[in-house]
Amino acid sequence: MSVASGSPTQQLAAFSAGLRYEHLSQDERRSCARHLLDTVGACVAGVSSDVSRIAAGFARDIVGSGRVAVPGRRERYDSLTAAWLGGAAAHGLEVDDGYRAGSVHPGCVVVPALLAAAAGSDVDGRKLMTALAVGYEVSTRLAEAIHPASRERGFHNTPIVGVFAAACAVGSLRGQDAPTIEQAMGIAASSAAGLFAFLEGGGEIKRLHAGLAAREGLMAALLAERGMTGPRRVIEGQDGFFQAYSGQPVAASFADEIWPRAGATPLNVTRCYMKPYACCRHIHPAIDAVLDVMTSESVEAEAIAEVRSATYEIAAKHARGGWNDMASAQLSYQFCVATAMRHGKVTVEAFGAAARADPKTNAFARLVSVSVDAECQATYPSLRSARVTVILKDGRAFERFVDEPSGSARHPLSDEAVAAKFMDLASPVLGEARSRAAAEALLNIRLTPRIDELLPLLEPATEGA
Repeated sequence: MSVASGSPTQQLAAFSAGLRYEHLSQDERRSCARHLLDTVGACVAGVSSDVSRIAAGFARDIVGSGRVAVPGRRERYDSLTAAWLGGAAAHGLEVDDGYRAGSVHPGCVVVPALLAAAAGSDVDGRKLMTALAVGYEVSTRLAEAIHPASRERGFHNTPIVGVFAAACAVGSLRGQDAPTIEQAMGIAASSAAGLFAFLEGGGEIKRLHAGLAAREGLMAALLAERGMTGPRRVIEGQDGFFQAYSGQPVAASFADEIWPRAGATPLNVTRCYMKPYACCRHIHPAIDAVLDVMTSESVEAEAIAEVRSATYEIAAKHARGGWNDMASAQLSYQFCVATAMRHGKVTVEAFGAAARADPKTNAFARLVSVSVDAECQATYPSLRSARVTVILKDGRAFERFVDEPSGSARHPLSDEAVAAKFMDLASPVLGEARSRAAAEALLNIRLTPRIDELLPLLEPATEGA
C-alpha cells in the first residue's frame, strides 16, 4: 500500500488506518502467524514467573475480576488489566521476539494489547493479523529511528515505543481512521516510559515494562475513540517524542528515518527475530559461538580455560552485573555463556535459584571475559555480532565470528523449531493436547472467524496449572 504524505506521525497514523489483510504478502502473513504463535507461547509460559504471580495477585486484590482472558490463566479481568498481565507474562521469561535494528521487543506489547482488545468482539483472524503487522511496523520503525541514542540515555525501547505500537495496532483492529489514531498517539506519548536501570539490579521491573505499554496503548486508543485529544505530530514536534528520547534536535530527514520506503514491503514483521535461548538477545552471538566450538570441535566444558568475547558496547554492558535473581541472571553475559557451557542449551529452567547457585556454572562464569571490539561496534546496530575465542587448557584456541545470532531473519528458525519452542513453553501450562491444538489454530489464525473461539484453547488444561 502507499502511504500519504505528511509528518512522520501522520504517515504512521495513515498507514495504521489504511493497511488491510489483502495488502499483506504471503511472507508477511506467514511471519504474522509465526510471531503470534511465538508470543502467545511466551505469554503462556510467563504466567509462572514471580513477576506474573505478584501482578496477578495485585490484580485480584486491588483491581478485581472482569470478562477478558489472558493466555495461560483461568481468571478473567477487565481489558486494561488483561493487556497489562499479558504483556508482563510475555516479557517475563526473556523468550519473546525482537527487532535487532531497534533493539526492541514488539510482540510482548502488541499481541497482549490486541488479544485484550479483541475479546468480546467480532474480530476475526485476518483483522488480528493486519493489526499485528501494524503494531510491529510502528514499534520497529520508531525504535530504529531513535536507537542507539535512546539506549545511551538510559531508556528501554520496548515500552517507550511499544505504547505507540499498541495504540496504532488497536486502532487498526477497531477500524479507526487516521485522525483518531494520530490523537491516540498523542495521548500515548505521555505514557512512554521505561529505564534501563534494571541492569544494576532489581531486574524484575523490566518484565512489567511491556505490560504497562500494552495497557497504556490500549487505553490511548479507546480514549481517542471517545474524543480525548493529544498533541498532534507528537513524534517529530517541538518537545515531542524524538527530541525527548533521542536527545537530538528534530532533523529534517526524520521522516525518511521512520518511513524510508514510503510503505514499501516487506514489512518489518518479516525482519524480526525469534529467540532460541531464554536470555538477553545481546548475548546470543557468544552463545552460538561457544556452542558451535563445543559441538564441531568435540570440546567438553571442563576442557575450557577461558572464553573471550569481543563485541559491541551495549552488549558488553551486560557483563558488569551479577546474577542474584532470575532477571539479572538472564541479562548477565557471563552467566548466560556459562549456562550454555554447562548444559549445551539455555532454557528457562537454567535460571532458577538452584541453577544460579550451581558451583559448576559459577565456575564457568569466571572463565568468561567481555570486551568491546571496534569492528563489532562499527557495525552495530546494523549487525549484532561477536568475535569469540575459546581457549582450552591444553593451549589450543578456536575463534568464531557470529555476524547475527540464530533466530534472526538472516538465520531464521524453521517452522518446526518455532512449533517445538511453543510446545516446550506451553505444554507445562496447557497440557500437550491443548498446546498442539492451540499451535495449529494460531498458525492458521487467518481462518478463525472470531478470536473469542481461540481463547479457550489458551486456558490451563487442569486445575492448579
